[in-house]
Amino acid sequence: MNRNTNAEALKAARDMVDIWIEAEKVVATGQEYQVGTRRLRRADLREIRQSLKYWKAEVEKLEGRSQTKVMQVIVRDL
Repeated sequence: MNRNTNAEALKAARDMVDIWIEAEKVVATGQEYQVGTRRLRRADLREIRQSLKYWKAEVEKLEGRSQTKVMQVIVRDL
């Protein structure tokens, strides 16, 4: 992915994080929120939080700071 495309993808992912944060705030207070043609209500909080988690992970991936952790294990025969 070239630098310009990556920057555009990162901005789009950050915009999605902002949208889903706003949706969570509104729905958590008992109101409705609309994303595109979908109306979200309090019962949709689980879906909102899953989407928010997804987009935050996308931002981290595009920024090059993925949550992948590497561990080294040394097995010893005692």
